[in-house]
Amino acid sequence: MMTLDLLTALIGFAFVTSVTPGPNNMMLLASGANFGFRRSVPHMLGISLGHALMVFLVGMGLAQVFAAMPLLGLGLKIGSVVYMIWLAWKIAHAAAPQEGSVGGRPFSFLQAAAFQWVNPKAWAMALTAVTVYAAGQSSAAMLTVAVVFALVNLPSVSVWTVAGQQLRRWLTTNRRLQVFNWTMAVLLVASLWPVLRL
Repeated sequence: MMTLDLLTALIGFAFVTSVTPGPNNMMLLASGANFGFRRSVPHMLGISLGHALMVFLVGMGLAQVFAAMPLLGLGLKIGSVVYMIWLAWKIAHAAAPQEGSVGGRPFSFLQAAAFQWVNPKAWAMALTAVTVYAAGQSSAAMLTVAVVFALVNLPSVSVWTVAGQQLRRWLTTNRRLQVFNWTMAVLLVASLWPVLRL
């Protein structure tokens, strides 16, 4: 059973790691600016619930698989970097929603949930949370860690979507929108720096 002190520390860890800049938050900032809050809700829910599932599965044994098969971890890292660069390109070239471009759609729930599996920050958060707060404990403890992450993550990432929506007032011209989207794309790629250094 998780003590109150440990639970409080876990909530703090989940908040800090969820609210700080990273691939999910850069994408939600862009989504809020390009599509508004309401259309970004499936994206936010996909992040929160997809990451919670990831935390639970990592705690139930997936971490040991990667420890036993380092090449699998390297393959995941390479695939993640390639996919994130492709996403950055898509963000940089996103059309304004009113133009009806195919690229003008927010992430769906399933896309956002699946994205967690190629998001290096999500992996780091999951592995750290399981190792520090639930190592050697029961599946109930793993479930507690996952639920805490889901409950803390959703309001934390919502802040970024709201910030993006507020930016929408400034992004009234195609030129400003292009500058914003390119900035978000560069920041998304920059968020890979800790992974590329390893």
